[in-house]
Amino acid sequence: MPHITMIQLEYVVALDKYRHFRLAAEACHVTQPTLSMQIQKLEEEFGVILFDRSARPISPTQVGSRLISQARIVLSEAERLSTIVDELTGEMKGELRIGVISTLAPYLLPLVIEPFARRYPQVSLIFEELSSPRIVDHVKRDLLDAGLIAVDVSDRGIVEVPLFTEPLVAYISRKHRLYERDHVRIADLHVDDVWLMREGHSFRDQIVQLLRRNGAHAAGEKAVQFESDNLETLQRLVDRGYGMTLLPWLAVQGKGSSAPDQVREFVGDVPNRTIRMVYAKVLVKRHTVEAFSSEVLKAVATVLPLNSLLREPSR
Repeated sequence: MPHITMIQLEYVVALDKYRHFRLAAEACHVTQPTLSMQIQKLEEEFGVILFDRSARPISPTQVGSRLISQARIVLSEAERLSTIVDELTGEMKGELRIGVISTLAPYLLPLVIEPFARRYPQVSLIFEELSSPRIVDHVKRDLLDAGLIAVDVSDRGIVEVPLFTEPLVAYISRKHRLYERDHVRIADLHVDDVWLMREGHSFRDQIVQLLRRNGAHAAGEKAVQFESDNLETLQRLVDRGYGMTLLPWLAVQGKGSSAPDQVREFVGDVPNRTIRMVYAKVLVKRHTVEAFSSEVLKAVATVLPLNSLLREPSR
């Protein structure tokens, strides 16, 4: 039976995580030759090559991927021993790294950070604003502990927990033909006068599918073509009297939110999106992630419409 050490497994997982010997060595607080030598010893013990060194960036071989997956499980279970003690004593500490999509982060995080920090002062929250595909990739590679996204994930290595349903609202220029309406329907919209986010954003894809599926029709080409990575940029266009856009419900709540006189709720088939927490099936910090999810639910419960929560927050 091959002789394997926990240090070797940590080095292998680190190299898979960073895909670069120097970065992996720095993360493990060892020299690059030390990390390289230990990984090579492990390869010799198994008689296989775990990483393709000629690839840029370095990537695991097929057998390496299988072994690294198992190494994560072994390391997770070892770390779980101390985590069990923390959970039983009611203590939570350490870092919690969470990825959040850009159409959610500026509206949700201000509601959650303070109450979570007050309740769990020994947990350091680290957020990254990323696209949904990158969040899922980072979760799988252990660059993030969890992520908040608004798309369905079909991946056997990922746990997906729906948290709440967020309605969308129309944000309409005062010069727009729909401004005088008290409410709007999807069928009232023209595809060509709705400002959209840039291609690649899941929020854009959802809006386009929604408009087409619900019979929104084309009114002709826009005089100005513009797409953005930022919802606030689209709002500013509307404020200057150009067209309209769709916003998440949380974007129009609380201080600093959009002008209420330009917001119109939908009637009929109300468009919405489901916010999901995602994390790896092998997760040491499950208790901390669940605690954060609970704080999210408590925070949004006061501003979302009734029956939007898909889970009950823990007490």
